[in-house]
Formats: sequence, structure tokens, C-alpha cells
Amino acid sequence: MAIDTTNIQAAIAAKIAAEDSAVTALELLQYGVALSEYGAAQYYTSADSLPTADNDLKGMIALVYTGDPTTGNGLYLCTGVQWAEMQDLDSAAPYSFQGSNFGYVSGGFAPAAPGAVNTIEKFSFTSDGNASDIADLSTVNSQNAGQSSSSNGYSSGGFSGGALTTIDKFPFSTDTNATNVAALSIARNFCEGQSSSENGYTSGGTSSNVIDKFPFAADAGASDVGDLTSGKYRTAGQSSSTHGYVSGGSGPSPGLNEIEKFPFAADANATDVGDLTGGRYGPIGQSSTVSGYTSGGNAGPPSFANSNVIDKFPFSSDASASDVGDLSVARYNGSGQSSTVSGYTSGGTPPVSNVIDKFPFASDTNASDVGDLFQAKTNKPAGQQN
Repeated sequence: MAIDTTNIQAAIAAKIAAEDSAVTALELLQYGVALSEYGAAQYYTSADSLPTADNDLKGMIALVYTGDPTTGNGLYLCTGVQWAEMQDLDSAAPYSFQGSNFGYVSGGFAPAAPGAVNTIEKFSFTSDGNASDIADLSTVNSQNAGQSSSSNGYSSGGFSGGALTTIDKFPFSTDTNATNVAALSIARNFCEGQSSSENGYTSGGTSSNVIDKFPFAADAGASDVGDLTSGKYRTAGQSSSTHGYVSGGSGPSPGLNEIEKFPFAADANATDVGDLTGGRYGPIGQSSTVSGYTSGGNAGPPSFANSNVIDKFPFSSDASASDVGDLSVARYNGSGQSSTVSGYTSGGTPPVSNVIDKFPFASDTNASDVGDLFQAKTNKPAGQQN
């Protein structure tokens, strides 16, 4: 007996229509093959070779595959008037500074070592738990800056018997040691990191106002592309989709409260755009898609009080920060990581801590202790996420 495939065709077409940006190219190609098997889809080598759209073809789905897996491929629907592209099969998922899988802590100063370490630790964003030692930097290193591309973590600058120019890279896809792939324009330590979709940035550092930029697409040295408003170090770093931010730190005086930003789209100097709720050095930075966070720090003179404050400031406007919560323990000189839903503060001092704190981006709430680092560490180790 004959089999009516109308419902099957409709079910497949409905599934395609319901897909969002998370669908993979393989899944969409499988849909196209399935529809073709039932006579509802056709395969063409270019969009120009699609037949003339008319009412006879209305509702037909066509798969265009050029033979080049990177360009010109898509699923098209005939509306009766035109062929409308339902899905570009070449488009990659947009870059996000925030990670959905793991946070990383690389380098730092561990009293148990004792001294600077080359450890790369990893902890899960999907479940609360301890970090594990998964790999090593190319050298022992503390006071280093962290950057994250979509596929690799970076550690830049730092201190190992002297200030470093090193740019280390390690893959997110495997637990593998980092390699030294390039150099900063100048050696510095206690510097801070920011990341755009295409480049890593290393800003400030001891006696430095330099903003360095290096590409993610190639292992190439950094270039000096701008200046902070003053030489500063032990700052917190944040990244929006369009700007890098530096908040707090030490410089002309210890315990600064400035929030600075510089653009990713052009090589330019940073500008002062707001203030933290209080001056502090050694704070830790986190970033949601809409806000920057500055957690912890030390107030500097005269009190030198350690802070547990979590400050938040908006990316959409140049405005000062507000106090939105507390860390589980007051500390400074730790490391920051950002998932899609939460900010993390890991390590720090005093005493030298192994605590991994987590606070939500969706609400202004205190942080909770959700795990431990493999090593208690301080001196601003680099933070990354994927």
C-alpha cells in the first residue's frame, strides 16, 4: 500500500522552522536530506540555479550546497514570489565573552608551592565543584593578565623573577599545556586583560598606562594601541561587546575608584566614565552581557581594609557603580571568571584563599562559596572562560 508522507514532510519542515541560532549546520543538512528523500526538497549548487519562484513551487524547500563548506550554503523556502533563505549554513555562532562550560585560573602565587606557579586550573560552570589542575603555563608566572577567544585561553605579561612580555596560549578543547606564542610591546606585571571577538588586550601594569592589542586569529606580537588615563596596576578588567574596561587599582595613589573604558572598534585612549562605590586596589573583574562587576579589593590607606563588596556598573551608559552584593569572604588580588549567568571570584588574600565564589547576573545578590581551587593562590592570577 502507498504511504502518505504529507505529515512527515510537515513535521520536518516545522522542526526546521522552529530551530534557533543553536542549531548546527549538520542538523540542518540532515533535515535537507530527509526532506529530499520525501520529495519535498531539492538540491542545488548555487542560489542562482534555483528555479523561478511561482505558486506551483510555493512551500518547496531547497538545499543550496556550493561544494565549498564555508560559503554560499543555505536552506531556502519558496514563498510563491521569491526564494527566502531560512538558514545560512555558513554562519558561525556569535562570539560571547562569557563562557558556558568552564572557568580557568592560570598562574599566581601559591604559598604551598612556595612562590609563583605555572598551574592552569579548570572548574565547571554547569555544576558547583572544585577546580582541577589540567595543564601548565610555559613558565611560572604571577601578576599576569587573562584573555579568552572562542577557542583558546591566553595569559599575558606577569612576573617571574622580573616583569614579563610573554603571551601564552592554551586550547579550551583539550587539557593541554600552554605555549608561548608572542610578546607584549613592553614587559609588565600586575596588568589586566580584556577580550573582544577578534583581539586580546593587556592594559596597564606596574608603572604603565599602555593598552596593548594582539590578534586571536594569528600568533602575533602585541602592539601599543592606546593609553589609560594614568599609569595604574592591580586593577580589575571587564569586557562588553564593544569596549574594554579597567576599574580601581593603584597608580597615582593606592585605592583608585575610577572606571575607564576604551573602544574595540578603533585604536584609542581610554576615558574616565564613572566611579566605583569606593577606592580599592587588587579588585577582581567580571562581565555579564550588560554590566561590569568589580568584586573585592583593598581600600588602601589609611585603613587598608579588605573589601567584600560586589559593585556593578552598566555598559549601556557611562555611569558610576552601585553596591549590589557581598563576597563570601573579603579579599583582594584574586582572579575573575564570567559564565553566561554568573560571575566568579577565585582565590585572593588575606589569608591566601582557595575559595571559588559565585554570584548571579540576573539579580543583585550575595555570592556563595561553590568550590575550592586546586591551590590556594593570590597575586592576581589570570582568569579565562569558555
